[in-house]
Amino acid sequence: MSILITGASGSFGRAMVYRLLTAPPDWLEAARIIVYSRCEHKQADMQRQFAALDQNQRLRFFIGCVRDRDRLKRAMYGVRYVIHAAALKRIEVGAYNPTEMVKTNIGGAINVIEAANDCDVEKVIMLSTDKAWQPISPYGQSKALAEALFLNAYQGRTMFAVTRYGNVWKSQGSVVPAWQEQIAAGGPVYITDLDCTRFYMTMDQALDLVLDTLKTMQGGELRVPTLPAYRLGDLAVAMDGAKRITWEFTGLPPWEKLHEGMEIGNTSDKARRMTVEELRAAL
Repeated sequence: MSILITGASGSFGRAMVYRLLTAPPDWLEAARIIVYSRCEHKQADMQRQFAALDQNQRLRFFIGCVRDRDRLKRAMYGVRYVIHAAALKRIEVGAYNPTEMVKTNIGGAINVIEAANDCDVEKVIMLSTDKAWQPISPYGQSKALAEALFLNAYQGRTMFAVTRYGNVWKSQGSVVPAWQEQIAAGGPVYITDLDCTRFYMTMDQALDLVLDTLKTMQGGELRVPTLPAYRLGDLAVAMDGAKRITWEFTGLPPWEKLHEGMEIGNTSDKARRMTVEELRAAL
């Protein structure tokens, strides 16, 4: 059995590859784990990182972009499961480059769907984001349309599903590593709004959600977890216990929300609020 992960050299992809190599679920013993991404430097780094864990040489590395349907079809030949994690995710980048978001997040979703159908893949899961719920940014809008494409793609052969959740805690591009980098540089640390709230989800929780969906999906599902949330002001206190950091308030740009939402009744301002002590422990 083979599994392919698009965008596999990113934070989620690396974590999923590690899980599949070291602690796969009982029902998922992949003979081939295909890393599909466009950055040769990250792939070379992954080859070094996982060399000792890949004694049976199950890893396969494909340089390719989701914008390239022919390359996707070549990579998906003989594959049973696909996890579609590839996307342009930087909100501020999408605000100034919406056409690139369309090409990768929407066009790429179409290519993954059609390549999977052509190659008789059994199941395909797309990773989505809370930014797709009532979207106000090109990133969120592109992911909302990609969700619609996936949820309406099931025609009785290849099954498609979507998992939607917020930024994974400490993942690349999220608030914690961004602030830690600014702190290490001596500050200032930039914060949009003290009352801004965001969902909290660990990488292990994200992996579990995707794998559980992959196991149980029947096609057309949108899986949305119930998560706690934190206030940026509380996170700032947790990271600045000695009160030595210089904070600079920027205000919310037009492509950012004060609060995020997953679905009706599941929003970060109404979710269980994490305490400063919980945030310190998570850090």
